[in-house]
Amino acid sequence: MSGLLNRHQMAWRAAQDIPDGAYVNLGIGIPVLAANHIVDGREVLIQSENGLLGMGPQAVGAAADPDLVDASGNMVTLRTGAAIFDSSSSFLMITGGHIDMTLLGAFQVAANGDLANWDMMRPERGPLVGGAMDLAAGAKSVRVIMEHVTREGDARLVAECSYPLTAKGVVDRIYTNMAVIDVTPEGFVAREIIAGMDLVTLAAKTGAPLVAAPDCGVLSPPELP
Repeated sequence: MSGLLNRHQMAWRAAQDIPDGAYVNLGIGIPVLAANHIVDGREVLIQSENGLLGMGPQAVGAAADPDLVDASGNMVTLRTGAAIFDSSSSFLMITGGHIDMTLLGAFQVAANGDLANWDMMRPERGPLVGGAMDLAAGAKSVRVIMEHVTREGDARLVAECSYPLTAKGVVDRIYTNMAVIDVTPEGFVAREIIAGMDLVTLAAKTGAPLVAAPDCGVLSPPELP
């Protein structure tokens, strides 16, 4: 496949790495789409910070219930055995270290794993960090889904974040519309790159040194709308 990945393809690729039996929190935006792409046969317990555990795919048609929503306000489904509880219990679950993985959106990720994902784009509401600080501190693995560059073409993967930090040194993997990239002690390492793009081109769109893993593969998601 050639061309940049769309939002659903990025979410699909992130979902492939969620292991069987994992407790996973999905952040607002592209990350919540991963709920629609959990690998068949894997039992994954998706947690939503507004008080859901065992969330299923987003609801469509008759399954849509405006009283059953995730933290983004999207109408969702529940899997058999799901639980609904208050927000304080939800955050105790997060800060208590019971979440195996969180998938978050971000504005920037630094080569040392620093995360910047404060919502500063709504001055009428003030800067919003939501539950990201708690998730970044409490989840065992922090992964990011975001476009590789801004609309203006500026790098989002950078040597040092220029946005206010959500957390320091927490991100271990990044899924973009161009690649899958790990954050290692040596910096950014490309694990998969989309067909039609080479490392030199990808590195030119990355604001910090980037190397390819010895087994770097081709990022080839299915066709998704």
